[in-house]
Amino acid sequence: MIDANWEITSVIGLFVMPFVEFDFMQRALLGMLMLSVSTAPVGVFLMLRRMSLTGDAMAHAILPGAALGFLFAGLSVTAMTIGGLLAGSFVVLLSGLAARKTDTNEDSSLAAFYLTSLAIGVMIISMSGSNVDLMNVLFGSTLALDDTALILLLIICSITLLTLAILYRPLVMECIDPDFLKSVSGYGAIAHFGFLMLVVLNLVSGFHAMGTLMSVGLMILPATIARFWVKQLEPMILLAIVLAFFSCLVGLLLSYYISIPTSPTIIASLGLCYFVSVLTGRNNGVLSQWLGRKRKHLTA
Repeated sequence: MIDANWEITSVIGLFVMPFVEFDFMQRALLGMLMLSVSTAPVGVFLMLRRMSLTGDAMAHAILPGAALGFLFAGLSVTAMTIGGLLAGSFVVLLSGLAARKTDTNEDSSLAAFYLTSLAIGVMIISMSGSNVDLMNVLFGSTLALDDTALILLLIICSITLLTLAILYRPLVMECIDPDFLKSVSGYGAIAHFGFLMLVVLNLVSGFHAMGTLMSVGLMILPATIARFWVKQLEPMILLAIVLAFFSCLVGLLLSYYISIPTSPTIIASLGLCYFVSVLTGRNNGVLSQWLGRKRKHLTA
């Protein structure tokens, strides 16, 4: 009995002690909690609006602005945030304008702009900094979040939750039937552009912790996984937040114990959850569909 209690205590200690002993782990955990609460609901609406790839494109679009902020002020959270916001907003507006003024589809227009933005951003950082700086921008520095970064994450998390509470009904209606929303209300355009600005804001906040390449993963993957298990919107949002935070916890612990990069570990753990959900998910998982077909065959 004593050995069993000792083993349980040791296992709990493995999960808890890194966050008790080290300030940088506490900061990282707090930052990832705010990021999970903020980005996961946005990811659910992105997925329901069939805009997941748009989120990926916009994540790369903020890179030139962040790179210019780095060029003038080094690894300054404020400068890189302002640069990322301006660049992301600029690319969204330009791609939308190009799509409307030409016969180009909006997705191909956005892809052209984001690929160009990614190339320019990498060139700027490579010319002005070292490979370490480039890796920090591309993959983030989750374990090095300082007070300024935490305050930024808190502000963006608060803005996101408040905006979603205000725009909740128009966003839900736009996901279901955007033409109906346009016909009965003038809030469609406000909801659309307000939501796009939320996407840019959350990508900028995610960029500080997870880098431009990984930040969109924490937004999209939890929402995609949650859809395999629940159908109602509110439970889907809650499950996406739990999945995002759980993957962050796993990523931080694995990074601490076996010294591997944090943000790719977080996304890899979400990727593993995704493949398990594809196979065993209650809603349209491979196994559930096979069982459904078998029941129909036996009933017939």
